[in-house]
Amino acid sequence: QVQLVESGGGLVQTGGSLRLSCAASGITFSYHDMGWFRQAPGKEREFVSSVSRRGVNLHYADSVKGRFTISRDNDKMTVYLQMNSLDPEDTAVYYCAAGLSVGRLLIRVPEYTYWGQGTQVTVSS
Repeated sequence: QVQLVESGGGLVQTGGSLRLSCAASGITFSYHDMGWFRQAPGKEREFVSSVSRRGVNLHYADSVKGRFTISRDNDKMTVYLQMNSLDPEDTAVYYCAAGLSVGRLLIRVPEYTYWGQGTQVTVSS
């Protein structure tokens, strides 16, 4: 059974930082690209960042570039999202996702097969 379990969300003030973690089980972690997505109330789920299966290739949405950093530890089967300089616009449920690597970095929602349950991030002004 595949499980992706996110943690690290919470309430933070504008300008603050949070570090999200996503622990995977039930998959061959090193075969999968890992991504972070987010969904705010009334909006569609949107791409935040992704990392290739060996951690070599990274991609960020323009809205988070320079503030967020994605990383992964294949030994621990965990992917991280360090979020700095948080803004109220970053408020959303953040989801971790896994998609089988196809040679180019996965960045779209339909490309990911497995999803976590989400963790709430709220940034107060």
